[in-house]
Amino acid sequence: MTPRSRRPERRQEPLSRERIVGAAVELLDTVGERGLTFRALAERLATGPGAIYWHITGKAELLTAATDAVVATAVTVEPTGSTDSPQDAIRAVALGLFDATETHPWLATQLATQLSRTPWGSVTPRIFESLGRQVRALGVPEDSWFTASSALMHYILGASGQNAANTAGADALGPDVDRAEFLDTVSTAWEGLDPDDYPFTRAVADQARDHDDREQFLAGIALVLAGITALHPPGR
Repeated sequence: MTPRSRRPERRQEPLSRERIVGAAVELLDTVGERGLTFRALAERLATGPGAIYWHITGKAELLTAATDAVVATAVTVEPTGSTDSPQDAIRAVALGLFDATETHPWLATQLATQLSRTPWGSVTPRIFESLGRQVRALGVPEDSWFTASSALMHYILGASGQNAANTAGADALGPDVDRAEFLDTVSTAWEGLDPDDYPFTRAVADQARDHDDREQFLAGIALVLAGITALHPPGR
């Protein structure tokens, strides 16, 4: 066999920004933000770091692009029927983001970073647009669009991020601690609080023990939507 025949095979698929971002998401899911380096990315893509820099200028841009790609998929709502309401669409977007933060442990941190540091970038407008169109469809007057959409966005991202943090915290306790045991520990501790200082927390301790994160999240969406429609009744 000649040296020429032993050369590694060339990539069949040309390198593109989309491929780079997809590989970055996979790395983030497996090794986290610290493990996302251009060297590791180049190894995964079987190319050189220089070829990646042709499409992506640095890690900050790469993280933004990866976040935007995941969000774009999460907020894409496919119509399931002609009777779908704006409320249905908002719940679908909310669940898409909720599930995305569960699937991608790094996403909640990046969402907070993107929204606070670069709200003019692609991520914030994408989320805001997906919710704002439905707020408008609810019949909310134009001078209240920003406030109503912001309330929804902040609840969705805050609750999703907290759920992701809870999952990470439970995982850090080790494989022998499951969710039911963790919640039972919390509830038992709440039940043991001073009844004069913490009467409410003691009263809801048992509800915390048995709650379902997804159902609780949707209940919160229902509360926000009920408030929006109460302030701005359709057809007013």
